[in-house]
Amino acid sequence: MVKNADFANKLLGWYDQHGRADLPWRQHITPYRVWISEIMLQQTQVNTVLPYFKRFEERFPDIYTLAHAPLDGVLHLWTGLGYYARARNLHKTANIVCTEFAGKLPEDPEQLQQLPGIGRSTAGAICAIAHDQPRAILDGNVKRVLSRHYAIEGWPGQSTIQKQLWQISEAITPESRCADYTQAIMDLGATLCTRSKPNCTACPVQPSCQSYSNDAVNQYPTRKPKKILPTRKTFFLVMADDRGHILLQKRPPVGIWGGLWSFPECENQSEIQEVCAQLDVTPLDTLDTSNQKNQPTTNDYQYGDEQRHTFSHYHLDYTPIYLSVTLKSQIAGQQMTWVAADCPGKLGLPRPVEKMLSDMCLNNLFDSINKNANTAN
Repeated sequence: MVKNADFANKLLGWYDQHGRADLPWRQHITPYRVWISEIMLQQTQVNTVLPYFKRFEERFPDIYTLAHAPLDGVLHLWTGLGYYARARNLHKTANIVCTEFAGKLPEDPEQLQQLPGIGRSTAGAICAIAHDQPRAILDGNVKRVLSRHYAIEGWPGQSTIQKQLWQISEAITPESRCADYTQAIMDLGATLCTRSKPNCTACPVQPSCQSYSNDAVNQYPTRKPKKILPTRKTFFLVMADDRGHILLQKRPPVGIWGGLWSFPECENQSEIQEVCAQLDVTPLDTLDTSNQKNQPTTNDYQYGDEQRHTFSHYHLDYTPIYLSVTLKSQIAGQQMTWVAADCPGKLGLPRPVEKMLSDMCLNNLFDSINKNANTAN
């Protein structure tokens, strides 16, 4: 292993010239801004996060504003960013910090790790960047840098490999300029030591990189063992009332798309009438989608194209079924709502639902909905 000071000093010298100091969360650093950015950057690239961070900070400039906001408003600003548990945990943590820590995130990493959504690496990043504490981190970029530099065999997701990488990360983390070093090693992985086509010639620590010396850079880190993802099928019931408004249902607070608004679902065609009865709606007619697609009808229902959304642990194949409906009685409660497809309001929506609503407007399905519903009346 190279000397701790050698690795850190070379990295810091490179960072002073090439670091991404223009990133918004590196301006006017506060624990709150570091926390929000670190959560958003979990498993998400910087370019994707940039517009979300800007909108989020404008809407929730401090932790009290975030804590007092409705969860729907937080999820709405998270729509499309994925991994929605992050947004739910941000909201939970904001409430805890405001009630138990007088609105200030703890400066102790052990206390931080007790808060929802904050693990060891995120806690280390907050303490290092916001408070200049000598705390190690081990996010995806850092795992890749260390695995290559020290030619660590084995998939970094394995507990034994992670333990080894943590030991290295702690050993090379300097006692001074901790905030800059933490950002520097993340930048190195994001800009030079990338997954594919790493720019080794520009790397400040290339002379001591073991995988480079052995002409084996592309062998590290060891790839995750391939796993065949299972597939789940579902039907989205796209129901429209006589105004052409679409029925959305709030999903349970935990699980896939927890707390977001989606179309009512059923697993097979035989359940459509049952779901309609549960929602207290009566199907009037099949919506005419022929102006976009020539789709065959099955069992008197109009089906859209089957589409796929992939989660980390399974594929979801979903097929929309278009129905115009009428209410038997007024829907009450907070678990269902009618929205205009072209203006669904400030609701948290899964990406497939957001896209389907947008496509309905673009393809003039809205006109078909109104026509069929009015004819039925």
